[in-house]
Amino acid sequence: MEDNTMFYILGGVAAVYLFISMRNRQRSKDRKSKKFMSDYNRKNKKQD
Repeated sequence: MEDNTMFYILGGVAAVYLFISMRNRQRSKDRKSKKFMSDYNRKNKKQD
């Protein structure tokens, strides 16, 4: 009798890895886009 649990575990790990890599790729694109920092206002340093 063959036990395929190792392949199920490897498949699950691969699916989780692909899911995380796709999310990180999307966040990276958002970070590089202009809209990421569109509402950012730079604070001026106090000049004494």
